[in-house]
This record gives sequence, C-alpha cells and structure tokens, in this order.
Amino acid sequence: MAWVAAAMLVSLVVLALAAPLLWGAAADRPDPSAVLQGPSAAHPFGTDNLGRDVLARVLTATRPSLVLALAATLLGATGGVLLGASTAVVGPRTRRPLTALINLLLAFPALLVALVLAVVFGAGAGPAMLALAVAGIPGFARLAQTLAAGVAGTDHLAAARVLGLRRHRLLWRHVLPNIAEPLLLSTTTAAGTSLVALSGLSFLGLGVQPPGYDWGQLLNQGLDRIYAQPLPALAPGLAILYAAVTFQLLGEVLAGGVARRSPAPRTAPRPIAPSGPAEEGLVLQVEDLGVELPTPDGVIRPVRGVPLSLRPGEIVGLVGESGSGKSLTALAIADLLPERARVSRRTLRLLGADLATMTPKERDHHLATGLAVIFQNPASALNPALRVSTQLTETVRAHRGASRAQATTEAADALRRVGLPPATLRVRPHQLSGGQRQRVMIAAALMVRPGLIIADEPTTALDVTVQRQITGLLSEIRRDTRAAILFISHDVALVGEFCDRVLVMYAGTIVEALPAGRLATGTRHPYTRALVDSVPDLPADRDRPLPTVEGAPPDPLVPAPGCPFEPRCPRRRAHCAEQAPPLEELDPVHRVACWYPVPVEAEVTAS
Repeated sequence: MAWVAAAMLVSLVVLALAAPLLWGAAADRPDPSAVLQGPSAAHPFGTDNLGRDVLARVLTATRPSLVLALAATLLGATGGVLLGASTAVVGPRTRRPLTALINLLLAFPALLVALVLAVVFGAGAGPAMLALAVAGIPGFARLAQTLAAGVAGTDHLAAARVLGLRRHRLLWRHVLPNIAEPLLLSTTTAAGTSLVALSGLSFLGLGVQPPGYDWGQLLNQGLDRIYAQPLPALAPGLAILYAAVTFQLLGEVLAGGVARRSPAPRTAPRPIAPSGPAEEGLVLQVEDLGVELPTPDGVIRPVRGVPLSLRPGEIVGLVGESGSGKSLTALAIADLLPERARVSRRTLRLLGADLATMTPKERDHHLATGLAVIFQNPASALNPALRVSTQLTETVRAHRGASRAQATTEAADALRRVGLPPATLRVRPHQLSGGQRQRVMIAAALMVRPGLIIADEPTTALDVTVQRQITGLLSEIRRDTRAAILFISHDVALVGEFCDRVLVMYAGTIVEALPAGRLATGTRHPYTRALVDSVPDLPADRDRPLPTVEGAPPDPLVPAPGCPFEPRCPRRRAHCAEQAPPLEELDPVHRVACWYPVPVEAEVTAS
C-alpha cells in the first residue's frame, strides 16, 4: 500500500507541475470544427462545447484543484489546531469559553457551513477556499483539544511551567510537537475531503469561475452529455476520485507507520492571604500548609497542617509511605497542583519573599527563578520532541534574556557539572539512559541557579549504583551553590545517609522531625520506628520475615478524630483515638506528634 500511495502521490505532483506546460495550450484552444465530439484518437475523452480537448483540460485542472484544496485544508488545520491546543496552556477562565465555542461550532455540519459561507463570501475560487477553511476549523479544534488534554497533565509540561515559560512558548515547544503526528495524519486525510467539497462548490457554481476551471466545473459542464457521451462527463469525476483516494491511502500508510513505531512513553492563580512573620535566614518557610482535592465522593484533605523550613545549603528529607502526601506537598509549594485543588497555609515564603503579596506574573517569575523541581520520572519530565539543548536553554533565554550562544555555553557548563559531555545537547531524551536523563534534569535545575531544589524521588527508578551517583551529585551541588534541597523519598536508609534533617509524613501530616543522625536509633514516633525497623541489614536473620507496618493508611474520605496512626500503632491507648496529637518539641532539634512517644532505649518493632 505504501508503494501504491507513493506512486499515486508522485503522479499527482508531476501532473500539477507539468500539465499546464504540456497541455495548457490545447486545453484553452477552441476548435469550432470539433464541437461536442465523442472520444476519438485525436481527443481520447472528446471535446467540450467550444471544441477544446477534455483530456487536456482535466489534466491541466490538476494544479488549481489540488492547490485550492490543500490551501483550504492548511488554513483550516492551522486555525483549528491553534484554537484547540491553546486550551492546554490557558487558565480555566479562558479555557471554559474556548471549549464552549468549539462545542458550538461543532453543532453545525461542516458542509452546510461551507455552502452558507460560500454564498456570503461570493462566488469565486478564493471565497470558496476560505469558506472550506472556516468550515474545517471546528473539527481540527476538537481533535487538537483532545490530544492537548493528554499533554496538559505530563511532567515535562509541569516542568516547563516551573520554569515560568510564557503560554506561547508552552504551546509551540511543549504541546504542539507532542501532538503533531496525529494532527498530520488527520490533515492528510482531510485534504481528500476538502478536494471533494471544493469540487462540489465549483459544480454548484460557487467555486472556480470561468474562464478559470477545476475538476468540479468540468464535471458540471459535461453533466448534460452523460447519457449520450458519458466519458467526457465522467473524466473529471474520475480525476476527483483518484486524488481523493490518494490522500486517503497516504493517511492510512502514515497512520500504519506511526502505529508500528514504539511510542515515547497551570493552574489558575489562587487568592491567598498574606503570610505570617518572616524568619531570617530561611530559603523556604511554610506553616500550616493544607491541600484539598474535590472528588466525586467528597472533598479529601491529603495534606493537613504541614510545617516546613529549609536553610541555605541544607538537605531535608521528606519520607513516608506512598500516598502519604509527600509529592502533593512539593507541588503545592511549586504551585503545580491540579486545577481544582485548593491550597491553604498560614505562611509561604520563598527566598524571603511572600508569594501571597505578588501579582500572578511576579509569582510565576519568582518561582521560575528561585525554585527548581527534579521529577521522579525523567522520561516523562523531559519533552521527547525537543533536543536537550532546547530544554536546557529556554529558561535562561526566557527569564534572563540570554542570547542563544550564551545560553548554549551555560547549558554545556551545566552538563559538565553533572558529568555529561556537551555533545549531549544534540540528542533527544530517548537516546539517553535513565541515569543520564536524571542528570539532564539536574542540569536543567541548575540553569536558573535556584535557591531551592525539590527532588521528588529522583532515584526511585534507578539502580543502586546510579542512585549513589545521583545523591553524590546533589551533595556536590549543595556544597558548591549553597542551594537548599528538599529530598522526597520512601527509602528511609537513603534519606538517613544523604540528608541533614528528616521529616516523616503520615496521612498528610508531619509526625516526626529529627536530625538524620538520630534516625537509626533515636526515633520516637512508633511509625518512624516501624519504618526504620523495616529496612533490612546484613546481621538480620534471613529465616525470619522482614518487619512490616501492619494495616493500611486511613481512608482520606473518612478521617478519624484522633491520631491517624492509631489503628496501626502498637502503643495506642484510648486517648489516641479521641484527639490528634500536636507536633511538639522534645528538644530544640527534635519534634514528634505522639501522645506516648517511644522511649529512646526501647527496642520496638512492628509486628
């Protein structure tokens, strides 16, 4: 099928280019002695009412028929794609009317719209082409909207938002390249439909006007002879059919090629009250952070009353079971939560600046330059359609006005810092290994020279050797740049070795905060002690099963009034089920939320 489609397409292109030169004179030369003749050796398809050769006219009409159809398709596709894809980058207030407009336009049949607009614009080739282009916009807009919705939730688009890129950059660099293939296939098949529709308008007298002609007008001129001499009437119809089938076959071939290939695997500003008093010397100051998510079954609060602070050059680990709210906490700080999520907090300061007092534009710029996020899965966080150079340089070009050459030089330096050669700039993410992609993510974070780096489980998908390399690299970056690092992980052993302080999170709350040096023997909360005891070590008895935390986390839709860990706690008492314990100081560097903390000398294991 591919060879057949290619041959048919080449034949159409050759005819469109050569036919007016070879047969244009014969197509326009009248011959009064050969008026309305049937097929003959001199005129294989007969002649028209002026004695002009029908075959020559059909061949010569290839160029205007194809040019007008392709122009109408491209104009309609451009307008529709921009309209539909923009819904992925605009705010919710703009997205709703855009979606309503697309739905309204789709309510009218495209061919009916084309007929009405052709009458309104007036008969002629240009108006007919414009009418078809406008009529094709809604279909392309809906397709682009559907495809863009899949890109809107990806990590690499969230990463681009963290960088503070403007909406037109998000659209051109991060949305359109990732939906280009299906849109190209749809445009190819739509060209055949446009050709038939444009020929129909010319057949009705609304398209190409004499002395010009296309296949539709030739079909109209030969219609009254169809019973006496069918070939002169059917010749332009066969040409229309041939071209339409060519575009349909081409679309099928392209779609089949895409299917056989292995696929590469903003929230609206929220009005918030001013923060509380600032504490000097903090990179990040968060107090009483909460997140609410509406669901079909009700509103849940996966993050509740979280306090968080980091100083320059400090690495703070945030640990807990999956679903404890670690990533949501980080996304709330970076303003990357889902659109319908609601954030509450008493204080939220980054690099000493109160985010609540800024305009949306100022807040986006401050977050883009003061904070960087390293996502868990670099394969999805990096845009598969762009080279590494583009993804590393767009931040400094957008926020610091750096030239392309300067940004490329800085990107090469950032890659060298993370142990990658400058040649990495020329490749795409799928050409790199998992560890190399994570290093590229770290290099991208360094490009803005942030004061805070949020590393959201950056070593989870990597083997142990690469994990050590990544954590060692982050330690070097901390030492060289004095950036604070919030390291999110569920690996207690890794956090204990890598971080300065540890925050333990359970059911959306911080249950213990302590120095990393005390994690092995000085934990006081039963949940933290159970996490530590569940880490295997060399002296462990291999004949006994590993200790685990029995039970399951509480249902967020039905929160209990007491301690969230009470149903699973081996030290629970009646008071634990009645009232949640506050996070209180045991000493200046150790806080715990437990009514009955584990004594330091006790050896408690979860069973």
